[in-house]
Amino acid sequence: MSLLTNVMDHSLDDGYAEAAARKKAAGASGMPKTLRAKLGLAAGLVLAALVVTLGAAQARVAAPVVAKERQELIDRIDKETSSADKLEGTVDKLRDDVSARQRAALKTSGGSGQADLVSMLSGATAVHGPGVKLVVDDAKEASTGGGDDPRETADFSDTGRVRDRDMQRVVNGLWAAGAEAISVNGQRLTALSAIRAAGDAILVDNRPLVPPYTVLAVGDGQRLSTRFQNGADGLYLHALEDNYGIRATIAVESDLRLAAAPSVIVRTAQPRTEKGTS
Repeated sequence: MSLLTNVMDHSLDDGYAEAAARKKAAGASGMPKTLRAKLGLAAGLVLAALVVTLGAAQARVAAPVVAKERQELIDRIDKETSSADKLEGTVDKLRDDVSARQRAALKTSGGSGQADLVSMLSGATAVHGPGVKLVVDDAKEASTGGGDDPRETADFSDTGRVRDRDMQRVVNGLWAAGAEAISVNGQRLTALSAIRAAGDAILVDNRPLVPPYTVLAVGDGQRLSTRFQNGADGLYLHALEDNYGIRATIAVESDLRLAAAPSVIVRTAQPRTEKGTS
């Protein structure tokens, strides 16, 4: 009991109590006591005030210059943007003119039926008819996976995202299943089309596409759907759904409309004649 009584009566350590009493007796405070300390504090406050004042003055003087440079930069951007829009419009007109001339050349290069078939298969003319609509989209929670993932490359490692090689297999599978014409997000594919990746974007003929990717394929709809899904590329797509959460839906459509390719290079093959030796 004597120990508990002593703790209750002397809860504050004697050393702390003595220091507090000494500080109270000396009237100690946070302010400096000597003249030199007071002068140093005053000089520091004056210097800080001077620095703040000079900074505010410089900012006030430089503000009009910065605003002027900013406005000049905005004007230059607007001017260059307008120029780029005009050039893009010119390119579209020239592309349409080239496409029209190419389609005319295809029609006059041979028989009417053969020319129509060639122009359809080459993507030079718009087509419509039955087929399938395949929509492929990234997983709901696309992750940036790594490790030993066989689908990973240095440029495109998101395991839950559709990649360029995935779209290549889908398109090739539809061609193999009997598709007569194919477009991806409205971009008509031709024999010269390329599906590539640039960073996280999929490019079709150097045009970036964004998910979801809508693939339209004209052909015998039901047969095309069945052959694709039962083929190796359709099974590959199902594996992406099961293993990586890729979303894909396929539906048979009674009438699909595919626009012509924006530009088709017409080349003419000539038969090679070999000279006999006598």
